[in-house]
Amino acid sequence: MFTGIITGVGRIVAVHRLGSSLDHGKRLDIEAPAGYLDDVGLGDSIALNGACMTVTTLAPQKNQFSIEISAESLDKTSGLAETGPINLEKALRAHDRLGGHIVAGHVDGVGTISHFAQIGESWELRVLAPRELAKYLAYKGSITVNGVSLTVNRVADLDGAAPGCEISINLISHTVQNTALGHLRVQSQVNLEIDLIARYVERMLQSGKNL
Repeated sequence: MFTGIITGVGRIVAVHRLGSSLDHGKRLDIEAPAGYLDDVGLGDSIALNGACMTVTTLAPQKNQFSIEISAESLDKTSGLAETGPINLEKALRAHDRLGGHIVAGHVDGVGTISHFAQIGESWELRVLAPRELAKYLAYKGSITVNGVSLTVNRVADLDGAAPGCEISINLISHTVQNTALGHLRVQSQVNLEIDLIARYVERMLQSGKNL
């Protein structure tokens, strides 16, 4: 489990194929901030842009670790198959503060940035969310974007050629400066995870209809 509060910005420094076919995944070598891996062990979970992954090799003296990601996970996420900056969050411990919201580290869908611009001292980020996630997104509800816990400020349902919805999010300067979100551009793809509670509400509503 995670909270969506980014604890470090790392960088994917190398991507290695685990086989020659499309059914094979990849191994990612990731560089972390100095000292970030001091309390990390082999087999620990770290969220990469919101996707929960397992540490398979560890070189804390080099500030580097590796993970293996399956072809299925690569197909259902974005930004995990190429070098570049990446948001990092270590798994939640029982005595930690829950600073964001409850995050599972399971990517529900991939969104597309439709607008990203500074407004005053903050930034407005708009994301096009796919149709299957639209019903879970609500005004002042929680959403995880590339692993960052954020609050939805506006939801606009879309019709026609762009089904789904567009959500608007306000980013304070601290978030832009201390996560990899500042590297986003219009048309960038991002990993989205809906609020865990929304999943259960949907399930209960569907169960009620079948009684």
